[in-house]
Amino acid sequence: MKKLIVVVLLLVSVISCGTSKTVRTSKKVIKGEWTLNSVTYNQTGTYAISLLNDASKECFEGSAWQFIPNNNTGIYTIEKGDCFPGERNFVFTIQEVDPETGLYDFLLKPTNEKNKSEDNKGFRLQLAELSEGSMTWVQTLNVNGKPFKINMNFTKTIE
Repeated sequence: MKKLIVVVLLLVSVISCGTSKTVRTSKKVIKGEWTLNSVTYNQTGTYAISLLNDASKECFEGSAWQFIPNNNTGIYTIEKGDCFPGERNFVFTIQEVDPETGLYDFLLKPTNEKNKSEDNKGFRLQLAELSEGSMTWVQTLNVNGKPFKINMNFTKTIE
């Protein structure tokens, strides 16, 4: 009887700690290669923003992204010559925020080639849209006491 109780408790804890169906499905969809086509803002004007503490909007537009969900790693490549071109590594996590609405966050942490973070800093982005062919991230910042949203719009190039 004691063994049965222990087994049941173990199963309950494993099931409750597992990833949700939404997150598992999202990892399957995100797998592959993507292009960051455009970066837009929810307010008009000209802004000097460094995305992911790395480069400007102009440098990120057209960048190639690869997501490997079985180990939660990826690489993005900036190819524009005047933007310090090259590959950048990152680790990511998809985190469900509200199971009823299916909304989730995308946590991204830049790393070195061995997937170790130099400063242990990361970025929380809302995964606002994810389909077989497109994806949109939204990062919300506080500018002068008001929310300022940066939209990063991707299209899938290779599965």
